[in-house]
This record gives sequence, structure tokens and C-alpha cells, in this order.
Amino acid sequence: MSTRFTIARLGSQGDGIAETETGEVFIPFALSGEVVTAAREKDRATLMSVLEASPLRVDPPCRHFGACGGCAVQHLETEAYHRWKREKVVHALKSKGIACDVGALVPCAPHTRRRVVFTARRSEAGMQFGFVRALSSEIISIEECPISAPQIVAALDRLRMLAGLICTTTKSFHMAVTVTGSGLDVAVHDSGKLGENQRRVASNFVIAERLARLSVDGEVIIEPNKPVVLFGGVAVAVPPGAFLQATEAAEQAMANIVVQHFARAKKVADLFAGCGSFALRLAARSEVHAVEGDAAALAALDRAFRFASGLKRVTGERRDLFRRPLTFKELNAFDGVVFDPPRAGAEDQSKQIARSDVPLVAAVSCNPVTLARDLRILMDGGYALKSVTPIDQFLWSPHVEVVALLEKPRRRR
Repeated sequence: MSTRFTIARLGSQGDGIAETETGEVFIPFALSGEVVTAAREKDRATLMSVLEASPLRVDPPCRHFGACGGCAVQHLETEAYHRWKREKVVHALKSKGIACDVGALVPCAPHTRRRVVFTARRSEAGMQFGFVRALSSEIISIEECPISAPQIVAALDRLRMLAGLICTTTKSFHMAVTVTGSGLDVAVHDSGKLGENQRRVASNFVIAERLARLSVDGEVIIEPNKPVVLFGGVAVAVPPGAFLQATEAAEQAMANIVVQHFARAKKVADLFAGCGSFALRLAARSEVHAVEGDAAALAALDRAFRFASGLKRVTGERRDLFRRPLTFKELNAFDGVVFDPPRAGAEDQSKQIARSDVPLVAAVSCNPVTLARDLRILMDGGYALKSVTPIDQFLWSPHVEVVALLEKPRRRR
């Protein structure tokens, strides 16, 4: 049974929110100001029809939108979408009492997502391969994807076939596909242990289809071409499953902001450094100490530095910054600190930075909520927030990347 709702506003996850006598109701794919009918179940409802459409409603560019759970707001006009993304950051900062002139959203174009994670499962109907429907375990088979790089879209049928070749379970498993300079890097997780025949068949398939590498649960099955990406012109051979920013354009936008902030810094600490997307760019001007908990990522960074030319010294340290953050005394050896933690943020590390005398800090985050918490800690420690720039790395999704720059005068010693 459907109920009539008037949408009061667009929520942080892209759902239309209707206010009723029994509380708020969240309706995916409805826009602010619209009158809709929807089938309600507790505080959520399934959109049935749009009776009065918003002037900001547009036709989504993807035929899978609404079924595929990857995108939330393809139906929202571009400028309104940009305002909504920026407001997510503004609201997160306000929740911590931070008043700041948040910059305009830096857009990223469609067809630029270089890393995509697919879900696969073998069923009685055959091999299911695609993206998971929102709030469901149903896998939606896709034939197009306007956010993904063309190399990934062109390989969809081949990737589906590869999933079938390596699957040893009826449970769902994941296939992360990354565009690199030497081809597609395919990293599979939770597909089950491969037998010798499966390894041989899968390896032959990878060679025939000219994929760069296949790894399963971190083990390299075959690597015809070592996957390489460029960080500021420095070639990095990335390990299986390595973290990379979702789009190259967003990575470059973030790096430009960070590098400019540290233009006069002689020595910079790069915390949660990964494979070196910031460190190797910063090293063109500054000495860099890269701290990272993942040994393979740190080794890749170190190898890239050793084979590069024209860089300042880059040192590496393997360290779990959640368990053992750099202390304020250690940090005082640096002119600048950049940190780019996972979604959980860097609360304990921020407390140490706040106690330090480091004059320049850049905070990078894919979670405005935890970023706001960490910025509040830094500001309470004497840092002045100079700029906040949102970057639309995750097109048409509720997620947004943010770069915040801070400064603190050096104390006289």
C-alpha cells in the first residue's frame, strides 16, 4: 500500500526526507519539494511514483540507476548536486562549532573512476556479477557504468567470465579492478581457495585477455605486467589490493592543494602515506618522512623513490598510527604534516599534532564527520583553519573528499 508524502529536504545519504506525525521517513530517489507516493516500512519507504516533480529533477545518465546501489543522486541537476555535496561538509563542520568559508566543490568528470569493486556470486541461474542493490544482498548485473573508466566498462564481460573461472563458493565475493599504466589489476577477495586446475585456467585467461595481474586474497596468481601508476611523474609498482584514490583527477587536485601548502617546508611528515601519492610529489621540494602501517605499500613507496631521480630524501617508517601515533615531540622535527587516514579519522594522532609546534598541517579525509572532529582538536590546540576544499571524487554518491589546511605560529624556544 502506498502513501502520499511531501519531501521536506534531501538527506545526507541522498534520500528524500518526509516529515510525518510519526517521525521522519527516508525515501530514496525523491527530491526536496516533490510530492510522491511510496510504500512505507517503518522509517523507510520505496518510491512508487512522483506526483509533483522538482524542477531540479533530471534524467539519470545510467539505465541501471535506481536498481544498482552504487549511485544515489544521478537524478539531481548538476549545480544543485554540487551545492548538496558542499553542504554536507558545511554541516559537519558546524556540528563541531567550526565556522569556515568552505570552498566550491571541485568536480570530477564521469568515466574517470579508476578503481571499482564488483560483487560476484554463483547461483542456480548462473554467475551473478555487478553491483549490490542498496540495502540488499541482490547483485544487479550491469552493462554500463557512467562513473567507471572506459577500460573497466569495456572489460565487463571478460571480468564476469574470470569471476566464473575462479569461483569456488556459493557465497558472495569481491573483485576489485584497477586501471594502471600496464593494464587492469584484478584483486579478488573471499572467492575460496583455488585448485591447481583453476590456477592454470585463470592464468591462461589473464594472459589471453591481456590483464596486468590477478591476485586472490593477496596472493599473486599471475602477473604478466607489473601494475604501475604515476605519482607526480614517479612510477610506483603497486602491490595487490593497494589503496589508491578512486580517480586520478581527484588525487591530482588533492595533491596540488597539499603541495602548494608546503611550498616552503623543508621537512614534511606524511602520515597514513600509502604508496606515496603525497610523499613522492612533496619530495620534489621537501624531505619527506612517510609513515604507513601496511608493509607492502611502504615497500612500494621506497622502491619508487630509489628508482626516481631529482627528489629530496624520502624515509619510511612502518607504524600503526592508530595504536602508536607520532608524538608531539617527534612531530616537532617537521615543518609540515599531512595526514590522510581511513574513514575513522585520526583522533589520537590529531591530539598529538595539536600539542606540537608544527607550523603547517594538511588534513585529508573522505569522511567530513570524522574530519570535523579532528579539525576541532587541532583548532583547540592553537591551529587556525585557513581553507576547506571539498572534492567530488565519488561522483553521484553521498561520499565526498575534503582537504583542510591549517597553520600555527612556531613557538620560540
